[in-house]
Amino acid sequence: MQKIKIRKAKSADAGSIADFNIAMALETEGRELSPANIGPGVLALFSKPEYGFYVVAEIEGLVAGSLMVTYEWSDWRNGLFWWIQSVYVRPEFRRKGVYRAMFSYVKELAGKDPGICGCRLYVEQDNTVAQKTYKSLGMEETHYRLFEEIFHE
Repeated sequence: MQKIKIRKAKSADAGSIADFNIAMALETEGRELSPANIGPGVLALFSKPEYGFYVVAEIEGLVAGSLMVTYEWSDWRNGLFWWIQSVYVRPEFRRKGVYRAMFSYVKELAGKDPGICGCRLYVEQDNTVAQKTYKSLGMEETHYRLFEEIFHE
């Protein structure tokens, strides 16, 4: 088994992360994202750490996967939820512990800050493989449904 190195992403990782987002949207939703939009969108997070951060997994110097963490204030808990989003693992590295390693890293970071009350994520309803992974890591399905209204893309 190859060693998985997990770290916070740097702006130099933005190209890989943008490529992952494009691949993930096509794979999970059949949506084609515009590189002209996603590239600057990924870069923007690096200049706005108050919005969140990216985590990457490296195997032998290759970025094998990434995820994004954004923040949601919970007045009920007087703390922040970390939302895990834009999860992607290169197909050749799936089912090899890459997401598990990234999630463990995120949990370790969150555990060091008493102001973080939990982690959340959303997943496509038909993505049963991902759902099994999240459940195996101790996450529980909630009773909430997600609604949205998009103002622009």
